[in-house]
Amino acid sequence: YATCEMKPSSKTDADKPQVTGQVLFRQYYSYGRLEAIFYLDGFPLDNNQSGRAIHIHELGDLSNGCDSTGGHYNPFHVNHPRHPGDFGNFFPKEGKIRKYKTNLFATMFGPYSIVGRSVVIHEQEDDMGKGNNKASLENGNAGKRLACCVVGICNKNLWEEKLSEVTDKKKRGLKQR
Repeated sequence: YATCEMKPSSKTDADKPQVTGQVLFRQYYSYGRLEAIFYLDGFPLDNNQSGRAIHIHELGDLSNGCDSTGGHYNPFHVNHPRHPGDFGNFFPKEGKIRKYKTNLFATMFGPYSIVGRSVVIHEQEDDMGKGNNKASLENGNAGKRLACCVVGICNKNLWEEKLSEVTDKKKRGLKQR
């Protein structure tokens, strides 16, 4: 189990979203698939906004806000969006992201572990490498870094608490339809 306590970048302009919350990870064994919970607040309240890219970056260094986290974590030197930790686009609803994702390519084990690296939320949507330029193949043209955090080990209680909140909302939503 790991957690990442999201905070706005110290370099984010005051008029930009001040994103806070947590990204939680669970992986049972070294060859198992990584699961993640994205539990984030602070986005604009309108529901018609574009997606926000979320990626693992190579460094867990927040000394210069999110700008010191380095580039996308890309240990296999492949084009975006095939980096471990290219989590794709998330669409906030009512100022929040509440998402549970399974079968992620990143790992918490071994030489390619994401523990100690950072999670970065970008200002824009990820073009998934289809932008026909060099930046698209490196970072999906996702724009400035709004918020970030460093991945660290935690106990399972936090995971279980947030998972029930994220999955209970889905069940309630299905009953209302």
